[in-house]
Amino acid sequence: MQITQNTSFPKHFLWGASTSSFQFEGGATLGNKGISVQDLQQPNPGCCDFSVASDHYHHYKEDIALMAEMGFKAYRMSIAWSRILPDGFHLNPEGINFYKNIFNECHRYHIEPIVTIFHFDIPQALIDLYGSWLDRRMIDAYVDYAKQLFKHYKDDVHYWLTFNEQNMLIFFGAVDIMGSNRMFHSDKELYQQAHHQLVAQARAMILCHELCPTAKIAPVPNITCCYPKTCHPLDYIAAKRFCDLRNYFYLDALVKGQYPTTCLSYLQQQEAMFTWEAKDMDYLKNAHPDFIAFNYYGGATIEHWKKEDAPNLEQLQNMENHDISFLSILAQKPSIGKSVSNEYIAKTSYNMNIDPIGLTATLIDLYDRYHLPLIITENGCGCEDELTPDGCIHDDYRIDYLRQHILAVKAALDLNVDVFGYCPWSAIDLISTREGCRKRYGFVYVNRDDFDIKDLKRIRKDSFYWYQKVIQSNGSQL
Repeated sequence: MQITQNTSFPKHFLWGASTSSFQFEGGATLGNKGISVQDLQQPNPGCCDFSVASDHYHHYKEDIALMAEMGFKAYRMSIAWSRILPDGFHLNPEGINFYKNIFNECHRYHIEPIVTIFHFDIPQALIDLYGSWLDRRMIDAYVDYAKQLFKHYKDDVHYWLTFNEQNMLIFFGAVDIMGSNRMFHSDKELYQQAHHQLVAQARAMILCHELCPTAKIAPVPNITCCYPKTCHPLDYIAAKRFCDLRNYFYLDALVKGQYPTTCLSYLQQQEAMFTWEAKDMDYLKNAHPDFIAFNYYGGATIEHWKKEDAPNLEQLQNMENHDISFLSILAQKPSIGKSVSNEYIAKTSYNMNIDPIGLTATLIDLYDRYHLPLIITENGCGCEDELTPDGCIHDDYRIDYLRQHILAVKAALDLNVDVFGYCPWSAIDLISTREGCRKRYGFVYVNRDDFDIKDLKRIRKDSFYWYQKVIQSNGSQL
């Protein structure tokens, strides 16, 4: 595919970047915030926890000013559930005011907040009470939380996202992401939780349309195209079924109001079929998302796999992406296929795929399947940035990565795909879920190490100035 850069993006394209509350915010015990599952998460050896993170809690005015300096049109962020409802039920006015102040700062600079309702930081009080999403009462807890957000931020937020990367939590088994380890859940339990989570999102979408008629709401899964390893027909079929299970199981439920038949037959075959109540399907059929947001980090290459044995999950403990992608182990699906390496796709220093053409393909596939506007809400290059003696960060590798992916978005636009925004990960350095401070993504460097907070000074990287020009030129100067 020939990718060129000869024209600009649409006039009102939403250029921005993303963060999440638990990885960026800090202030874990401040403002009457409750304990979340992330506060109790045991970090990998040599990595920090999330208690301070990038201390956005105290630096939010400075951080948003930096985003404005880059020229952001949008800022994709998340709200900490346990800051709004510390015990899962009772409202915390300090939490409400904290995010109100953030939204005010965004609007001061004409930055549109794109707000994720839930990004992996469920209140621990709800886990203590209900155990997990296996309990249907979690549906009501999530909807009640969303209702508080819609009520208090009706005039502040016009773009809502329901649930960050739900498909990753289920498809890859929720290993060390949400305080819930797959080793304690069967596949049947995982997909029962998935169904409850989807019903919760559908109800939140319906509620948003009722309470905030001018707002738009969407799911935000991690989506990617799936390549067959070879032209063998079994690899081709494996890739299609793998894609259904990884991607379309979740989006079909919320956009079409039904699950893909290939996924239901697979779950029956694996004795992992979940159950539902009649009203659940009515909720799904009436959700009607306004657009699709998705996170993209490269394609998956699939080889047909007959093996019936479950993967060895013990080896996942304390594993880093720097050594091996733990996701490739969890992507082994008996009777379908497994994810394998692709010689045609480059890798970052942290073993992440660099696959811009796959982004074009993903945008085309999503638009053809659902006919809804699209926005990329994560896409980034995590590396160990080096601060030079003169206080600079030369991250040409990040610039090159993002340039390629922006050109891939442009290629989809040239094919009349409706893409209205690009918000890569991340706006400012934050704490990676498995690699702590070492794996950095931001346009702005935060001066801290895993066990030395230092001064948390914000330092503009070379990519900061590059992205500033990209936005100023509306994508014509890359």
